[in-house]
Amino acid sequence: MGVYPISKARDIANEQELDLVEISPNAEPPVCKVMDYKKFLYEQKKREKAMKAKASKVVVKEIRFGPQTDDHDYEFKKRHAEKFLKDGAKLKAYVFFKGRSIVYKDQGEILLLRLAQELEELGKVEQMPKLEGKRMTMFIAPKTSKK
Repeated sequence: MGVYPISKARDIANEQELDLVEISPNAEPPVCKVMDYKKFLYEQKKREKAMKAKASKVVVKEIRFGPQTDDHDYEFKKRHAEKFLKDGAKLKAYVFFKGRSIVYKDQGEILLLRLAQELEELGKVEQMPKLEGKRMTMFIAPKTSKK
């Protein structure tokens, strides 16, 4: 292995019946390698697939409230939210306003902020309650446990 001019490198690749592959074109001089290009592509795809498998997939669970959700329903849904956050899923809590119930948007915001406060030790608020059309949405991400 050594430094060769491009024409000499091509001759070497042809002799070995392999390909001359440019590894880093921005280097001065450009870095090339004599190898089987198909095998190189195969190895590259294999590495990418392995990286993709290692990447963690973010699961988003949704919980829907009404603007006048009573205490029992709220507690029931809060327990589900706790379970989702403990399992490592993000939580999308939203209040859906039907018909003229949009006049109670302040009650919906209070409900979501109460949920965020009660789930404070399990997750942190990623997005504060925000009204989008007939929905007021809030995102809570699980707190990562330090190992």
